[in-house]
Amino acid sequence: MKLEFNPTRLTTQIGGHEIIMETGKLAKQAHGAIWVQCGGTVVLVTAVTQVLPEDKGFFPLTVEYKELAYAAGRIPGSFFRREIGRPSDREVLVCRLIDRPHRPLFPEGFRDEVQIIAQVHSADDQINPDVLAICGASAALHISKIPFMGPIAGARIGYLNKAFVFNPTYEQTAASDLNIIVAGTKDAVCMVEGEAKFLPESLIADAIEWGHQQIQPLLVMQEELRAKLGQAKIEVTTPVEDVELKAAVEEIATAKLREALYIPTKMERYAAKDAIKAEVKAALSEKYADEPARLKAIGGVLKDITKKIVRGRIKDEKFRIDGRDLTTIRPIGIELGLLPRTHGSALFARGETQAVVTTTLGSTRDEQRTDSLIGDDIKRFMLHYNFPPYCVGEAKFMRGPSRRDIGHGTLALRAIQAILPAQEEFPFTLRVVSEVMESNGSSSMATVCGASLALMDAGVPVTHAIAGVAMGLIKEGDEYLVLSDILGDEDALGDMDFKVAGSSEGVTAIQMDIKIAGIPSDVLRKALAQAKEGRNHILTQMNEIIAESRPQLSRHAPQLEIVMVNPEKIRSVIGPGGKNIKAITAATAASIDIEDDGRIFIFAPNVESMAMAKEMVLYHDQTAEVGKDYEGRVTKVIDCGAVVEILPGLDGLVHISQLSDERVENVSDVVKLGDTCTVKVLEVEASGRVRLSRKAVLMEARGETIDLATFDKRPSGPRGGGGRDRDRGGRGGDRGGRR
Repeated sequence: MKLEFNPTRLTTQIGGHEIIMETGKLAKQAHGAIWVQCGGTVVLVTAVTQVLPEDKGFFPLTVEYKELAYAAGRIPGSFFRREIGRPSDREVLVCRLIDRPHRPLFPEGFRDEVQIIAQVHSADDQINPDVLAICGASAALHISKIPFMGPIAGARIGYLNKAFVFNPTYEQTAASDLNIIVAGTKDAVCMVEGEAKFLPESLIADAIEWGHQQIQPLLVMQEELRAKLGQAKIEVTTPVEDVELKAAVEEIATAKLREALYIPTKMERYAAKDAIKAEVKAALSEKYADEPARLKAIGGVLKDITKKIVRGRIKDEKFRIDGRDLTTIRPIGIELGLLPRTHGSALFARGETQAVVTTTLGSTRDEQRTDSLIGDDIKRFMLHYNFPPYCVGEAKFMRGPSRRDIGHGTLALRAIQAILPAQEEFPFTLRVVSEVMESNGSSSMATVCGASLALMDAGVPVTHAIAGVAMGLIKEGDEYLVLSDILGDEDALGDMDFKVAGSSEGVTAIQMDIKIAGIPSDVLRKALAQAKEGRNHILTQMNEIIAESRPQLSRHAPQLEIVMVNPEKIRSVIGPGGKNIKAITAATAASIDIEDDGRIFIFAPNVESMAMAKEMVLYHDQTAEVGKDYEGRVTKVIDCGAVVEILPGLDGLVHISQLSDERVENVSDVVKLGDTCTVKVLEVEASGRVRLSRKAVLMEARGETIDLATFDKRPSGPRGGGGRDRDRGGRGGDRGGRR
């Protein structure tokens, strides 16, 4: 019997791309499985749920994304030659792109475990699989029994030749002035992530709206799939509110919470809230002694009361937790050169958020090289963000960068990389590290500001100063209130987290997550305009401290000099088996990179090392100077004279008539193979051959004056044998030259 495959397959055309969604052939034991294809790129996304033995108190959603090397016809570069270990930064970032728009669309009270796995099984050199994975995850959830309030779809938007491009190819993305990913439902955008090249806010808003229109066919296709074979959804029981407990908590805590929420300092405010929570528990523990499980809801009730107070105060009084109005930016503090031995450093503080950011310069050998589906990925600029537990007053294990750390660092990197000098102008490798020292709202945007300052402090010739600010949103009824420079509590209790970074010229990076169904276009544009005002305010204060990069690199930074050598001399600089270059680096601690066109990049740890390394490199690129004396080594003895190496890879002939100021019958009477002797350059011919004289050196040592124009026509000695010597050397006298 032949096994038949009967998949359900739908296609749609958008922006010149055919996008295919198929289900029913692969991974049929998963609760939802979707094959998404565009061109030669295929992503299989599965969704599975299972009941947990106990309620963990939160929704346990996990997302995994894997780029399989065979998808692009490659073998993994790891020792084991397989995809193992922790995911790459690229895979982590795509996991976040999938997670962020989906997580808010699960119903309140659903606590079963859900796992989404997206795997790239085929990858061409045109279509990026990340946006296909977003669409596939939504479709897999939508057709499954998992209670998901979608569908959603995602797309990459580019901007080429003053026109928007849907899902641009890798090549188009590299040339585009815009690279953002937009995800949304039928009615609203719920996520934006990406970068731009100093584009105005109005164009960014247009791109988001255009992208939302373009994804509509993908949503229709998912609805058709569900209509054809969608499963009945798991029924979710909405949590029953404990009205009696809520009333009791409100009676005890409301007035005290109102007072506590006037405390502007985060840790003092948190301490007051903790004291109120402890008081409520103590007051109610006796009342509900027979029902201790009911007390677990106290934390949720207190959070609801806090949310109501904070949002109500913003709506009615236009007054925020720390006393600011809706648009004011918190006080800013900046200090440069904080760390004496780093190449560049800056402390940037905004309110109770502060980051110490450093810049380190390295050579091209410090570039990061990683495997990717489209070939080796080489990074000359790295930005790493670290969020240690002490910055929020916690004690936790430090296990390396979290997914959040990687995401925040990448957002800051996108904001900063637009201002970096071209590699041809500034061929250093750059690493910026942000250590968050204190956090109460948008440490990623503090990282952006600190990175800009640290680069300037290091003397990196950046084109602009860059700043960033996080915007929030409170929706009460039909009123939308946009908040500038939000606190951590305003992020947690609000409806939007919208980060915008850029210069005074325009936007360079953007990230937006919306927790409500969506926001109107005019509100989005207002948020962008308000973000620009806040960004310019921060830039003004940054420019008061440092308006442009320092004119010179830090004295602790590596020195760079580019020297040119004859391309034919590169082999001599390197030496047999790299002998010469190894000797130079060992003696000077310099890093040396050689290009085929003769450019040699010398990266040295200090000025003295640079001078020594440069001298040693150029030693191998010397050319013979007429009239100059050289100490050389005899490399060959012939009847008509001796061949002497005067420079690395460069030798010349000392004719027998020029070996001594006396008559010479046999060359070996004066010099032997391996001897060293001092010789003068008589002539460098156009062909490169070099004529040398030992006799001239001996004569000058006696105080005689030498006229090079006529010197080699004089008799060779007191017996007048020079003529015979010249005749004998007629054929071999000019044999010296380059080897």
